[in-house]
Amino acid sequence: MSVQYQITGGSASEIAASVEVGVRDGHLSPGRTLPSVRKLAADLGVAPGTVAAAYRRLRERGAVETGGRSGTFVRSRSAFTPAGTLTIPKGVLDLVSGEPDPELLPDLAALKPHVEVSGGNYRNGGPCPDLLDLARERLAADGVRGELTVTSGALDAFERGLAARLEPGDTVAVEEPTWANGRDLLLAAGYQVTPVAIDADGPLPAELDRALAAGARAFIFTARGQNPTGSAVSADRAAALRDVIAAHPGVFVIEDDHWGDLSRIPLHFVADVAKQWMFVRSVSKAYGPDLRCAVVAADHDTKARVQGRMVVSHGWVSCILQHFVIAAWQDEGVTALVDRAGRTYAERQTALREALAGHGIDVFGRSGLNLWVPVADETGAVIALRDAGYAVTPGRSFSFHGDQGIRVSTARLDPKDAPAVAAAIASAARPSVPPV
Repeated sequence: MSVQYQITGGSASEIAASVEVGVRDGHLSPGRTLPSVRKLAADLGVAPGTVAAAYRRLRERGAVETGGRSGTFVRSRSAFTPAGTLTIPKGVLDLVSGEPDPELLPDLAALKPHVEVSGGNYRNGGPCPDLLDLARERLAADGVRGELTVTSGALDAFERGLAARLEPGDTVAVEEPTWANGRDLLLAAGYQVTPVAIDADGPLPAELDRALAAGARAFIFTARGQNPTGSAVSADRAAALRDVIAAHPGVFVIEDDHWGDLSRIPLHFVADVAKQWMFVRSVSKAYGPDLRCAVVAADHDTKARVQGRMVVSHGWVSCILQHFVIAAWQDEGVTALVDRAGRTYAERQTALREALAGHGIDVFGRSGLNLWVPVADETGAVIALRDAGYAVTPGRSFSFHGDQGIRVSTARLDPKDAPAVAAAIASAARPSVPPV
């Protein structure tokens, strides 16, 4: 811990607040180990139970993690961590970002002549009827029906939906490994999280049944393009998940289909088997991260609560953004570009998956922008790959159990480079053998 920063406080809330300030101001950097419970209690002159309670609050808020003998350390991402800029060293191939390839995004500026821009007023703000009509047709083609609204992206939908249905302290079941941003949002909002293991076909039904039986009140999962693994829910798995959810009435289900417009794999809809549910399809991956807009289908009560919370907070998603989505969906040229982008992403992911298979490394990703590769030592693998000219993401931030792995983004990977990348990953993934 930095000698320039001293944790203070005489109560659990004061100690937790002091740590939060240190994290927010950068004095307690990501990965920094905090003092042990006994040492900090002695330093502050409080009972060990007081420090333990402070650390527990910080864990629940997603500010720190406990790594067994490694102690308690600051998480790489939390609601209190300053946002940083991703820097890839010169000469190192970016397999980290997991963001859309800018070369495959449509030129939204070309849509300006077709975008309706008016001054509007506070009374008329809200979901644009034309957008809802288009969305209703597009979702119905995938078998999704329900009442529709619009949010500022997928995370905004998750946060509003959970706040409408749950209380802080309630448990939410999520995929393992899982999307780090989603998990961090849950922890920062005060929810407990419990993992549900996944494979190539999505969440494992037995694991979900266990989590719901143990008291999880909500379940969030990804339909296609799961981050970090690239898994996609199959028809058989969807049927099995529906059976499990039906056996646990009262669970709130959120189905994330952020990859929808780019997917080469059909959707197998699950969420509406629950009485309380949301289906979320954002447009950011297909049309641009700055287009903060997501269409939400839900049961009547959930939709009303989500939209009602928006009315009393920031009101509505900018109608200008909504009209950009309308223009994009109605433009044949943009539709063709998005279709080409979906095929290109699939080719890039497939190229690396097949190249890894040639080295005896089986990864199951078949949709999206990423692949998950289990390794014996993720820190060593990340360093070895960096030295070989490839930047990848360590798996700790995606895993609840600390499973060792790396996330490899294929978003910008030239298929011609896949064999070399696979060879480097295979070399880095092998545990070193000590000399005899």
